[in-house]
Amino acid sequence: MSIEDIKKEYRLKFDHHTHTIYSKVGPYFHGKGRIIDNARAAAKRGLDSLAITDHGPSDFYGLDLRKLPQMRRDIALTLASFPKLRIYLGVEADIVDTPNGLDVSPEDFGKFDFVNAGYHYVPKCHMIHNFLAFKLPWPKKLQEKLRRQNTARIVKALKSNDIKTLTHPGDKAFIDEHAVAKACEETGTLVEINARHKHPDAADLQIYKQYDVKFVINSDAHRPRNVGRFAESLALAMEAGIDPERIVNIQKR
Repeated sequence: MSIEDIKKEYRLKFDHHTHTIYSKVGPYFHGKGRIIDNARAAAKRGLDSLAITDHGPSDFYGLDLRKLPQMRRDIALTLASFPKLRIYLGVEADIVDTPNGLDVSPEDFGKFDFVNAGYHYVPKCHMIHNFLAFKLPWPKKLQEKLRRQNTARIVKALKSNDIKTLTHPGDKAFIDEHAVAKACEETGTLVEINARHKHPDAADLQIYKQYDVKFVINSDAHRPRNVGRFAESLALAMEAGIDPERIVNIQKR
């Protein structure tokens, strides 16, 4: 099925992984749009709901938790312009070496409507080793050691927290997809098919589909124009043999 045919036959009901200018370091913005800009794009694409999920506080472009009240105010003002759109305030927490495995503490979970989590190049999680191993030829022994460490961190985070979605698994770090898929199955965590990153790819998804997991397509938009992007991701899922009915935010038109 072509991308155009997919767009004609299916729609994305919601996009629950987008970034805004609240993801920044110093004067530099990681996300390029305001909350209202993402909402405008979501409404234009006919989405039912949108989530703002800026990066966890340990990321280079991490969210300043002190700004959450301002984000809530921005959402309230935005809803006045787009009353038919539901907007959630989430976070894309980083999987790191902390007691609960995330850079969002259990005490802070209640400040968000939900928590997504993913692996990123952050200082608290062997950033340099994973970056180099992903970008350069790396000794097999060290690669396998990293794979075990990364997998253990993800499984710990999944089993220690109520995480809605595991974002872009396999991107930025080698992992054991079988072990991660099993942990998602046991915890009821959604496996993200990410429209921005290369992983999970078709081979990864063929592993995940063997387990009793549900999938979600998210844009991971860092610019408003990418909010609601889904057709390429759905084509990838179909290539891997995943029934669209297993993807929670895909609906036939």
